[in-house]
Amino acid sequence: MTAPKAVKHPIIRTFHGRDFHDDYEWLRDKDNPEVIEYLEAENAYTEKKTSAWSGLADDIYAEIKSRIKETDMSIPQRQGNWWYYGRTVEGKNYGISCRVPTADDPWTPPEVSEDMPDEQVLLDVNELADGHEFFSLGASSVSTSGRLLAYSFDTEGSERFTMRIKNLETGELLDDQLDGVFYGATWAGEDYLFYVRCDDAWRPHQIWRHKVGTAADEDVLVYEETDEKFGVGVGADRAERFLMIVASSSLTSEYRVLDLDNPTGEFEVLWPRDAGIEYHPDYCVVDGTEYWVITHNAHGANFCVATTPVGELAPLKTLDVLVGHSDTVRIEGIDTYRDFMFMAYRRGGIPRLAVSSLSGGFGEFDELEFSEELYNVGLGGNPEWDAPVVRLGYSSYTQPSQVLDYEVATGKKTLLKQQEVEGGYNADDYEAFRIWATADDGAQVPVSVVRRKGVAGPAPLLLYGYGSYEASMDPGFSVARLSLLDRGMIWACAHVRGGGEMGRAWYDNGKMLHKVNTFTDFIASADAVVAEGLTTHDKMVAEGGSAGGLLMGAVANMAPGKFAGIQAIVPFVDPLTSILKPELPLTVGEWEEWGDPYHDSEVYDYMATYAPYENVAAQDYPDILAVTSLNDTRVLYVEPAKWVAKLREVATGGEILLKTEMSAGHGGVSGRYAKWKQTAFEYAWTLVKSGAVEAPVR
Repeated sequence: MTAPKAVKHPIIRTFHGRDFHDDYEWLRDKDNPEVIEYLEAENAYTEKKTSAWSGLADDIYAEIKSRIKETDMSIPQRQGNWWYYGRTVEGKNYGISCRVPTADDPWTPPEVSEDMPDEQVLLDVNELADGHEFFSLGASSVSTSGRLLAYSFDTEGSERFTMRIKNLETGELLDDQLDGVFYGATWAGEDYLFYVRCDDAWRPHQIWRHKVGTAADEDVLVYEETDEKFGVGVGADRAERFLMIVASSSLTSEYRVLDLDNPTGEFEVLWPRDAGIEYHPDYCVVDGTEYWVITHNAHGANFCVATTPVGELAPLKTLDVLVGHSDTVRIEGIDTYRDFMFMAYRRGGIPRLAVSSLSGGFGEFDELEFSEELYNVGLGGNPEWDAPVVRLGYSSYTQPSQVLDYEVATGKKTLLKQQEVEGGYNADDYEAFRIWATADDGAQVPVSVVRRKGVAGPAPLLLYGYGSYEASMDPGFSVARLSLLDRGMIWACAHVRGGGEMGRAWYDNGKMLHKVNTFTDFIASADAVVAEGLTTHDKMVAEGGSAGGLLMGAVANMAPGKFAGIQAIVPFVDPLTSILKPELPLTVGEWEEWGDPYHDSEVYDYMATYAPYENVAAQDYPDILAVTSLNDTRVLYVEPAKWVAKLREVATGGEILLKTEMSAGHGGVSGRYAKWKQTAFEYAWTLVKSGAVEAPVR
């Protein structure tokens, strides 16, 4: 079967006196039947080229399915007078949301069982999704009394949701219907619901107030953000004292607050926006005085924690500092409760938690301790203000996810549930450790490694990377990954600059005019795992998605000989074209991440040096698999489509494949079975290209 060849419709893009000849921009028009025909031809070609190892993909899918407890329940979480939990049922794609009333002991969750007495089903997503190729929930929010449920859904993958309201006492679906809303829903009592709308560029820019029982055209616009770099959100503090509207960009934030018992009142700005200053307020009460506890960066890039009485809004820099700025500790946030508060932070590339009592004033923070070197821990929901215990989530590369209750007064941790791996799993059969790669400028880049014990290098290896938006790729357990490890493959993650693992400076040195550090860090990490004897370049496959797909495209151009294969999932591989289009979804806000090439020629020239599509060269490439979704609104399908078309035209070697999900969004296909099948397909490709399994004869 001959690879599809996209026809050329040349255009010239001109900015700052620079011309770029683009033959494949016509693929942007998905209403053009020729575009759909081309994408379907690429899908047919990919199916043909991978059909020889479809049996391997089937085996991996069966393994994933066999290891997951398909009929399962989450640990109930208390909210008001109810315990809320989720169910999954074997053979059903989606979850079921349920609840039972609290018993005499309001803080001890009920024993989970398949037959829960007094169970009430709130939403059976399988019923809602019936008849739709794609289905996604955008909100599921219960009013404080527990009487009303607001939920929203998307059946296309466009991240535009329809919101409905259900009376949980009667099961009645109210007439209220809100179309074209964004994620989330916030109740103010039972009469009012606050929600978010997006503009044509998918920027959340408006906060609206809906009165239950009225038509959508009677809703009130509460706030509109006109600065295109900023998006908005709305919520309430845990004590349900205030409603909060946040307007934020990548570099700046601003909060407005309103007494929750006065939802039709006017919101008040806390600290007016100041370019480069980010802050987040949490509400607490200490010795009868109401306080704001503020996490902010006015004293340094890694943030500090300060306090001030509610109503006394002195400048951020003058507030009483509770936890000072540190060059080695990145403070990520505070969670306040009636009697204590938690601080989330990272040190040494690892997320950590500490707790402080509020009895008798603001006290010192004590760090929670765990035995593993590489782990991930975080608070798990915990909606109740007066809770004496909090729910924790814990996992590592070798430890299946755990749900713990942490009793603050005693420090006692109680294991409530551990992710079950059907068929048996022994953590002692695997090991995780960290090595360090030396970047071109001397920076030490952490690389996490997990493998089955006894696997000696050089072995096939999958090297994963992301490196944008200060997102941290923290340790976590994966059932699906066992299908790689048990076939002798090593899995590694390069924590490159642009991510947040090592603090704000780590992020700052991998963005805008420092973005190339992300790519050279990843290449250095590939060299490091080879130098450590873990693998060889001809046994290594690289993987990244979204902004991590940009990383994949860049290293494919910069160091093609260092990888046997590169897998790019919903990849941002035509960044300069996209960032030069302010009308596209999310573009203007992205200028604080990548720079503004539209107005700044220096940024244009810098991005032009690394943009994957613009730098495809006449050279041998590793085999490449690009996966995208037709309805993705974050990274448009056209980017990988253009990239693959140009690689086919220019590259002198390498098998290039494109797979487009025709009914999906940025997160890929919906439904757990479809997601497992997609993972199995991608893993089979990885195993074959790395040599972990013998490539079948076509």
